[in-house]
Amino acid sequence: MKKILITILTFVCVIVAGILLIRISQKETDITKTQTKVGFILNGKVDDHSWGESHYKGMEISADELNLNVIYKEDIPEDENCVETIEELIAAGCKIIICNSFGYGTWELECAKKHPEVCFFHATGVEQSDNLATYFGRIYQMRYLSGIVAGMQTETNEIGYVAAFPIAEVNRGINAFTLGVRQVNPEATVYVKWSNSWTGEEENGKATEELIDSHNIDVLAMHTDAMSPLETADENGIWTIGYNIDNGEKFPDTYLTAPIWNWEHFYEPRILECLQGKFQGVHYWEGIETGIVDLAPLTKNVKQGIAEKVEEERLRLMSGTFDVFYGPIVDNEGNTRIKEGQSMTDAAMLNDFFWYVEGVVTDETE
Repeated sequence: MKKILITILTFVCVIVAGILLIRISQKETDITKTQTKVGFILNGKVDDHSWGESHYKGMEISADELNLNVIYKEDIPEDENCVETIEELIAAGCKIIICNSFGYGTWELECAKKHPEVCFFHATGVEQSDNLATYFGRIYQMRYLSGIVAGMQTETNEIGYVAAFPIAEVNRGINAFTLGVRQVNPEATVYVKWSNSWTGEEENGKATEELIDSHNIDVLAMHTDAMSPLETADENGIWTIGYNIDNGEKFPDTYLTAPIWNWEHFYEPRILECLQGKFQGVHYWEGIETGIVDLAPLTKNVKQGIAEKVEEERLRLMSGTFDVFYGPIVDNEGNTRIKEGQSMTDAAMLNDFFWYVEGVVTDETE
């Protein structure tokens, strides 16, 4: 037995030493000894307590690891004017350009074609080229888990959901959330209100107020980058589920949890590949197993028994034998969309999600 334990310990030490040597070799190569400039374009701010800040935090961790000089450009309009900003960053010596919102896609692709020597990344994008990669994470998995929290927390069975735009990304999240809700509470309904703005505080605050006024909502979730839904719900004593980063400390009396991002798990390996000349113009869509997406710690406001159910479902997702959009799934018009034993393809989830699962009520269907 003693020999077996020694052998096992030796094997573990060899593996750990190997991992450390690999990380050290990455940092000590000529590639990372020379500082690399990265241009980062955001549709909001780096300290917005939301989408922008989630990217900033992940990027800063990666910058420390890879010796990067990151130039951030905040509040850049998602129109043709962003081309000027991209050109300025390239002229300043940036070898990598990152845009963090869907609306930059057309213009970033245009710049990528003009500058084949530069590596481009587009968050939530759909079009790739030889030097342009798109990326996102399977945040819908965390939406599902947060839906379980909402479904078990609600007393009125009326849950509000403030959402920016009815695009595939947002619809996918609404559906995953609702599947989580109804997995534990089939009587609950999710009411969706469109704000038609990612970052507009006034627009998102108004959408929240309209939800509160028109329904007996006691839990509110969101898919926007504004803070006003959380603030408005907090003022009205309504439980909240945030997004992007953990804002639990800001709302100690009403906050429950949030689907959150850990972007360093994407930026560090992908940027290292750029520096090594191994860039790939593909679409990256990484899930719970990589650490890029997570659920913020449940707060003291969460009812007893919820944490255990969330952990049970988390383990199912981690196992690889289950994912959110496994059939049978029925839409909110009574049609079977995914049969038992079947699942949605990645292509359908990414590009063709323009329907809603049973239990969702949108502005259009009220």
